[in-house]
Amino acid sequence: MTTGPPPRKQKHAAAPRSSRGFFSGLGPGLITGAADDDPSGISTYSVTGAAFGYASLWTALFSFPLMTAVQMMCARLGMQTGQGLAGVIRSRYSKWVLWGACALLVIANTVNIGADLGGMGKVTEMVTGINSLYWTPVYAVVIASFLIWSTYDSVARIFKWLTLVLFAYVGAAFLAKPDWTAVLRSTFIPHFEMSSTYWATLVGIFGTTISPYLFFWQASEEVEEERKEGLVSLKQRQGTTDAALRQSRNDVVTGMFFSNLIMYFIILTTAATLHAHGKTTIATAQDAAEALRPLAGNGAYWLFSVGLIGAGMLGVPVLAGSSAYAVAEAARWRGSLADRPRRSRNFYVVIAAGLALGLALDYAGFNAVSMLFWSAVLNGVLAPPLIVIVLLLTNSREIMVMRSNPRWLSVLGWITVVVMTAATVAMFATWK
Repeated sequence: MTTGPPPRKQKHAAAPRSSRGFFSGLGPGLITGAADDDPSGISTYSVTGAAFGYASLWTALFSFPLMTAVQMMCARLGMQTGQGLAGVIRSRYSKWVLWGACALLVIANTVNIGADLGGMGKVTEMVTGINSLYWTPVYAVVIASFLIWSTYDSVARIFKWLTLVLFAYVGAAFLAKPDWTAVLRSTFIPHFEMSSTYWATLVGIFGTTISPYLFFWQASEEVEEERKEGLVSLKQRQGTTDAALRQSRNDVVTGMFFSNLIMYFIILTTAATLHAHGKTTIATAQDAAEALRPLAGNGAYWLFSVGLIGAGMLGVPVLAGSSAYAVAEAARWRGSLADRPRRSRNFYVVIAAGLALGLALDYAGFNAVSMLFWSAVLNGVLAPPLIVIVLLLTNSREIMVMRSNPRWLSVLGWITVVVMTAATVAMFATWK
């Protein structure tokens, strides 16, 4: 008597109906969306709100369907193939495409890790008076220890609760007392300027909402969820169901909505305080937090500061983890956050190396303030070619069988490529 693969478990059951059950049913999509609002993203949104006021609020609404489409494709890819993004690229394309994609990811992630650690250190220095160079290694060691010695279940559960920290920015926005008429008008009417500063900021917004590291993380976490259910072999994980895709869609849509909600309120907060009072040239989120105190009070200042540190504690592990997943899959190494270090040694070495190199950028004299913004711009430049790869993979019936992209998802994906590429071209065309 032969036995087939074990039955699909909770991930493929109907989504819970109660609000508590709904939250417990969320997973990779929610974590991915929250990790999108890392210190680099918060800095980019702060710079945007200060420089352009309410005029950039429309980008939160505009980017929502685009980022949702890309993450949904990555989720579908992981669920259908049972592999992460790098693993599928390895089986489909040449080594130069595989390692080229991984190189783009690791370079962008390393800069982003350095920027985020530096940003967390700077904001902690601001509230404690202790030099940031003492804080950055503390954060790096805490994050490394957490990833190395915790189980996947613990990591996923803690990440989900960390997402609640980001609601601090909603509170800060209301404390800032914005002009709601101007807010509503700018939310629905796009604003453009033909300047290099504007286009660099727009590329940064796209880069921090539609980031390469999230593509790899989303697909790999779908695989981790299936491993958690007992589907340990590739053959057992291959294939998915309509119920699973619906639950994943709800998860991704919720995560991306949450991500853009926070983005919206950060831009709103800095527009209502800094831009409205003539302070339009802040360099980063730390400057925004400091400037908020005399304009919106201590409450907004502390909410903004605590939110940035919490965002870094969520974003940096996702950055380091996505690099490790990609390299491990590309090199055919065993790699999972569910494994102890001795079973996935190379995987954890990549995590540690990413944190160490990011930390080294801070100590090498690179300006953490500048890195926070320009790491988002770098992500915006590098994302389009990776989205093209995701589109080709998820549109392939050979790979996806009966689960290739529906037409609307492909259309949104290609629109994302065109929009991000056009913004990048405009940035370089207006560069002075």
